[in-house]
Amino acid sequence: MSMIKAMPWSARIGCLGVFIFLFSAVFADVIAPYGERDIVGDVWEPSSGQFLLGTDNLGRDLLSRMMYGAQTTIFISAVASVLSFSVGIFLSFLAAVMRGWTDQVLSRLNDMMMAIPTLIFALVVLAALPQELWILVLVMALIDSTRVFRLGRAVAVDIVVMDFVEAARLRGEGRMWIIFREILPNALSPLLAEFGLRFAFAVLFLSSLSFLGLGIQPPEADWGGMVKDNKDGIIFGVPAALIPGGAIAALAICVNLIVDWLLNRTASLKGGRGDV
Repeated sequence: MSMIKAMPWSARIGCLGVFIFLFSAVFADVIAPYGERDIVGDVWEPSSGQFLLGTDNLGRDLLSRMMYGAQTTIFISAVASVLSFSVGIFLSFLAAVMRGWTDQVLSRLNDMMMAIPTLIFALVVLAALPQELWILVLVMALIDSTRVFRLGRAVAVDIVVMDFVEAARLRGEGRMWIIFREILPNALSPLLAEFGLRFAFAVLFLSSLSFLGLGIQPPEADWGGMVKDNKDGIIFGVPAALIPGGAIAALAICVNLIVDWLLNRTASLKGGRGDV
């Protein structure tokens, strides 16, 4: 409760927005007025008592599609972000602890991957491989893990030279102990903030891929695909494409408001164990 009181209003707004999106995603099957694929009206009907946000290009309820789209977009982005962090953080901490050739090989491989434009790499790989959901998640995680590696190594290199890490080495602790019991707890705060940013970027990246036709495939609902499906309606003054686009922007802004608050609370690493 004291943490909530200490939150600035910007962070509270961000938490409220994220809660609304998560609630809609988790309970979409219960609270959505219609099914994800049900055609219940005419094409691009305006907002009414029956359809609060109107209908889409096929006559499906846009509000229901938004809820199911939140389910798909948030779940896939979250899974890809967790996977990218698991791989990126472990490899970056391992490089910082072992140094030498291990550090050089992992860092140069990471630099090589970062030199490839992310969207072009994703488009080439996804166009060549089968349109499977797990492949999409792996590609997103691989691309994002390079950014996580760079940050994790920068943080770990500062921590690994601290006295409590040297004391753990002198006690004879192994590398895994140092990584998970000494470095990780003291790097948790900046990494949590970075996780929020990477999740927001994952939402934007997934939406971009879906808009280009290589992300979530129809008739599954996701926000990027909904923008693509309804973009022609903008010519006729139909806002069906603007609503999912606004949801993407709103989720990214809410996550960034929370991240800014986390970064302000832990602006620097000041002192070993417990300062997280």
